[in-house]
Amino acid sequence: MSRAGGPGRRRVVVTGGAGFLGLHLCTRLSRRGDSVVCVDDFSTSAPWARSTLDALERVTVVDGSVTDPPPLPRRVDLLIHLACPASPRDYRNDPVGTLATGGLGTLEMLDRAAASGARFVLASTSEVYGDPQVHPQAESYRGNVDPVGPRSMYDEAKRFAEALASAFRRQYDTDTAIVRIFNSYGPGMRADDGRMVPAFVCAALDRRPIPVAGTGRQTRSLCFVDDTVTGILAMADSRHPGPVNIGSDHETSVLDVAAVVNRIARSDAGVRFLPAAPDDPRRRCPDVERARRLLDWAPRVTLEDGLRRTVDWFAGMARTEKVADASATTRGGTS
Repeated sequence: MSRAGGPGRRRVVVTGGAGFLGLHLCTRLSRRGDSVVCVDDFSTSAPWARSTLDALERVTVVDGSVTDPPPLPRRVDLLIHLACPASPRDYRNDPVGTLATGGLGTLEMLDRAAASGARFVLASTSEVYGDPQVHPQAESYRGNVDPVGPRSMYDEAKRFAEALASAFRRQYDTDTAIVRIFNSYGPGMRADDGRMVPAFVCAALDRRPIPVAGTGRQTRSLCFVDDTVTGILAMADSRHPGPVNIGSDHETSVLDVAAVVNRIARSDAGVRFLPAAPDDPRRRCPDVERARRLLDWAPRVTLEDGLRRTVDWFAGMARTEKVADASATTRGGTS
């Protein structure tokens, strides 16, 4: 019997807790009183991930990979499995490792959850829908995915992870849940992440043309990180198995996102067009009716507000780095 079912002083394991979503999730869990064990090998984390985690109360960091996991607490109430490279740049750099994380890593974590009777929440992705032929994408849609294409290492890792979680529920009665996370963004993303929002924001702040792949008419639905974390926790605190889409149902074109970022950053550099990315989805927008009905969840932060907060954070980081560089230069000149 799972001990999940509501927040408050539980033992929670978060794999991939040093990643973008993981840091926000560990922070939220810590603030609400849960005891958190963050498992991460820091291979794709930001430079500030370790210090951020170390500053959190009730958070213990365990270095290691989920494919060969280090010792973990025997008693766990909730295991949230985020571990997997999520940036196209990262998973293309290590396609075999990405597949191993989705397969072997998920199997290892499901074994741990089953042994302790914990609720297991799999962070899946909108990529399981591929380049969708149904719009918007409801959880019943089976997808349009190329199993040997340039994004297949990530798509199929997550699809297999979903199959594993479902198999554990059927065969062992493990308390599993699946959330399919659509494009999330916000403060804390790496500048070299390779994803759209940090690339757009950094270009605009540098007064460079924003790089737009293809025509820019392809659409995305961007969900601010605070809303995404709220959705994940709503699923974790429920009894629902999913899958449940977590994302914004506000669809906007890539060109429109670029225009908003340029306006907020007060850049008049415009955009520059690049060749279209292989297998780049033409439309991406979730049907979130199931999340509304089962979890009483819906995104709250508007795109304008979320992008403004993200631009402000990146601008603040840039100022901090300039101060640090100036300080280093001064120390070097007086040594």
